[in-house]
Amino acid sequence: MSRIASTFAKLQSQGRKALIPYVTAGFPFADVTPELMHAMVAGGADVIELGVPFSDPSADGPVIQKAGEKALSFGIGLLQVLEMVRVFRQKDSTTPVVLMGYANPVERYDIKHATAGKAESAFIRDAAQAGVDGMLIVDYPPEECAEFAARLRAHGMDLIFLLAPTSTSERM
Repeated sequence: MSRIASTFAKLQSQGRKALIPYVTAGFPFADVTPELMHAMVAGGADVIELGVPFSDPSADGPVIQKAGEKALSFGIGLLQVLEMVRVFRQKDSTTPVVLMGYANPVERYDIKHATAGKAESAFIRDAAQAGVDGMLIVDYPPEECAEFAARLRAHGMDLIFLLAPTSTSERM
């Protein structure tokens, strides 16, 4: 059972809802993210959603867009985000961490960090090694990412989708 599933099972047995705070990795300063993640846990976070800065965040509002721009100006990319999770995991092996981002950085990461002769996704491999528990990739529709979802599951990670209030039962 994944850390996410076990966290939600525990919460359900306690009759609680999850507190899932969000922070953009690398904001407000490049080196503060693991410390912020630990503070969120100390403040009651059940799961942490860590935003991956991206230059074209079409699904984000103005506040998260500005935080992402600032993090990008510090040189924060997916490689640095995975290192932040790795540092967080040195002190916390139980709190689930979900990365929220976009397809472009994931696909670019795979191109830049692929290991010769390996068919697996470099991103999925490295995210699993860093201690990531799930991915929320807003521009991967369910119909087009079954293979990605299967590879995540094979590495103990969950793929999470957003639903609009207007989503039909069939779509859900």
